[in-house]
Amino acid sequence: MAAWTGIGRSLIVAGLVLVAVGLLLTLAEKWPGLGSAFAWIGKLPGDFSVTRERFSLYVPIATSLVFSILLSLVFYFLSWLFRR
Repeated sequence: MAAWTGIGRSLIVAGLVLVAVGLLLTLAEKWPGLGSAFAWIGKLPGDFSVTRERFSLYVPIATSLVFSILLSLVFYFLSWLFRR
C-alpha cells in the first residue's frame, strides 16, 4: 500500500501545479506586463485556424509541440533530480 500513497501524493502535487498554472494564465491579462508574456500561446506559426460562416476549427499543432518539449524537459530534470 505504500506505493499507492506515493502515487496519490504525486497526483495531488500534479493537480495543484495544474491549478496554479491555470490561475496564472487566467489572471495574466489583469496584471500589467504579464499578459503580453503569455500572448504567444496559441498564436505560433503552425497553429491552424479555419473560420467560416457557421464553423470554426482551431488546431494548435506548434503550441502542442512546444508544450510537449517543455514538459519533457521538466520531467527529465525532475527525474534526474530525484535519482541523486
